[in-house]
Amino acid sequence: MRTREVIIPLDFSSAQEAYDFLGLFPAGEKPYVKVGMELFYAEGPEIVRELKRRGHKIFLDLKLHDIPNTVMKAMANLSKLDVDLTNLHAAGTSEMMKAAIQGLTRPDGTRPLLIAVTQLTSTSEAQLHDELLISASMEDTVLRYAENAKAAGLDGIVCSPHEVRRVKAVCGQDFLAVTPGIRFAGSAAPGSPMNPQIHWGGTDDQSRVMTPAKAREAGSDYIVVGRPIIAANDPLSAYRRCMNEFLG
Repeated sequence: MRTREVIIPLDFSSAQEAYDFLGLFPAGEKPYVKVGMELFYAEGPEIVRELKRRGHKIFLDLKLHDIPNTVMKAMANLSKLDVDLTNLHAAGTSEMMKAAIQGLTRPDGTRPLLIAVTQLTSTSEAQLHDELLISASMEDTVLRYAENAKAAGLDGIVCSPHEVRRVKAVCGQDFLAVTPGIRFAGSAAPGSPMNPQIHWGGTDDQSRVMTPAKAREAGSDYIVVGRPIIAANDPLSAYRRCMNEFLG
């Protein structure tokens, strides 16, 4: 049975906020965490080093997207941080993805897992067509990006849980599917009257969502669960509920 992971995004503006949140967990319980742009740009590489010292697995979510040579050099620097997983945008083309692997691979041949963002889960089908001028369907676009990523040698993709089954059917069960857009059954937008247990300062910007149990059934390998855990009245209980539902 393959390993599944629940990843909590540390979407905080300072290291202290992140540490205060992680302080809610018992000493022996070290959740897999995601460091994204907000926290990384605020604190720099040291936040990653400190989280590794504290025993956390880390998904460094910076979504690189630039010319191949720039991405290769950036990945060479990120590989020194000893993260477990990192990513880039599949829209950067196969040449960029191949360059990323070259930069990410250390002299001893090891490297973190590398996945490609296909389409953000905040992007709707209408936006795909009307704003990005992509005439293919969302599923077909995600699938093509996934095929490109696999051909370039990447380990998997980021996609909506709704696209996992088709991606796995074409790219194989070992091709990783990392899926944000996870909500508990019956939950509404954070802070809404229907969901009093979640209070979040922003808007609920995910448009293609699924429950942890349904994501497991669909074949997701990793789920990224932010607001339902971080903004819950009891984040630890919410995390454990998510683990139970996803791991089955």
